[in-house]
Amino acid sequence: MTITRFAPSPTGYLHIGGLRTALYSFLWARRNNGTFRLRIEDTDTQRNNEQAMSAILEAFEWVGLSYDGEVEYQSQRLEIYKKYIQQLLDEGKAYHCYMSKEELDALRETQMANKQTPRYDGTWRPEDGKTLPEIPEGIEPVVRIKAPLEGKITFIDGVKSIMNFECSEVDDFVIARSNGMPTYNFVVTIDDALMEMTDVIRGDDHLTNTAKQIIIYEALGFNVPKFYHVPMINNPQGKKLSKRDGALDVMDYKRKGYLPEALLNFLVRLGWSNGDQEIFSMDEMLELFDPTNINKSASSYNEEKLLWLNAHYIKNVSNERLAQELKFFDCHLEGHDKKEMILDLSKERAQTLVELKEAINKILEVPTEYEAKGSKKFVKEDTIKILETYLQLLEEKKDTLHLACDYELITKPFIEEFELKFPQLFQPIRIALTGGTQAPSVYDIMAILGFEEVKKRINNAIERNFDK
Repeated sequence: MTITRFAPSPTGYLHIGGLRTALYSFLWARRNNGTFRLRIEDTDTQRNNEQAMSAILEAFEWVGLSYDGEVEYQSQRLEIYKKYIQQLLDEGKAYHCYMSKEELDALRETQMANKQTPRYDGTWRPEDGKTLPEIPEGIEPVVRIKAPLEGKITFIDGVKSIMNFECSEVDDFVIARSNGMPTYNFVVTIDDALMEMTDVIRGDDHLTNTAKQIIIYEALGFNVPKFYHVPMINNPQGKKLSKRDGALDVMDYKRKGYLPEALLNFLVRLGWSNGDQEIFSMDEMLELFDPTNINKSASSYNEEKLLWLNAHYIKNVSNERLAQELKFFDCHLEGHDKKEMILDLSKERAQTLVELKEAINKILEVPTEYEAKGSKKFVKEDTIKILETYLQLLEEKKDTLHLACDYELITKPFIEEFELKFPQLFQPIRIALTGGTQAPSVYDIMAILGFEEVKKRINNAIERNFDK
């Protein structure tokens, strides 16, 4: 059975790179009827952030990535880690190192001066026939693992193919600090082994950690999982993604008006593809995703693509869903008898829910001012007379005016009778109804507002002479 996990550190909010990793892990587990686990790597007590921890869970709930079982917290598993550290000590596969920080710093400076790779020199590593230094007073030791001194550490990466690390590149790294706290590479290995991970999908910034983790797996006799190291997401210029480029807290995307389906669709394509297909439902992702098809090179963040996808989903989800989503933005359409018409009209141009709310407000809220540029251009000497005459027509036909086509049916003959061009009538009406010249069809707006509200707004504009 396939078992995957997502294991964030709560030292900052969940960003889209992390969410993409979680999505890939989720899809691969679900596609294979396996298990997807969520583990919070919170052993770094100095950097942990309670708000960040809550934000990770909130983000998962928002995008709908369900995980199996309870959330695992590394901070609650310290006794397990200590048990395995002691096992390695007892088996002679790890040892106490009393080298002080000052000695270690001096060693590294010497190595760098000699153009050598900084690494621990094995001073406290027990060997047959070797005499260790006298244990100094006042130094709490770290625990180092005995790394192999010769050969290669080889594994097949599902994305990058065969990976080789020379053992000479990996020193006897620390697996427990002087305060007894285990280190990242150690706890990750223990957790992945005990949780029986079969596939570990993660960013390729973890690639160099893999050799160290394999050393721990093998020292404890654990099965080594399959690794897939996913290239990073870069900005359009090929550099590291920054907040300005889109490296935001996942929940910022909700606040900016993105639908979770659009964000997941966007992320699944940032590093993976299925031919030229751009739109993927969750069912299609589950059917098609395979981590062996992840691109070997970094992907580029493209905000225009995300907006395009979001606009697609806004147009295609149900109006009932949109009405529910809009509540988050303090836009409430429950009980409005023209809710369907409002949403059908407003969502056509909206790329985000924020834009959708603004489009709705532009129709429903009585304008408090009129666009000066538009008024100057479209409100002429005869405009008021035209509007008053048009209002008389609407008054006569008001009992027949319900749909946009009803308004169209009486307006076209009016325009022909008075030999008007469409903008001569429609732009002043549009300004009167919404305050500006950029708005949807006047027929649709009038149908939504109804005759009485249309009459009120046009008369108000006439009385104020469009604030000219």
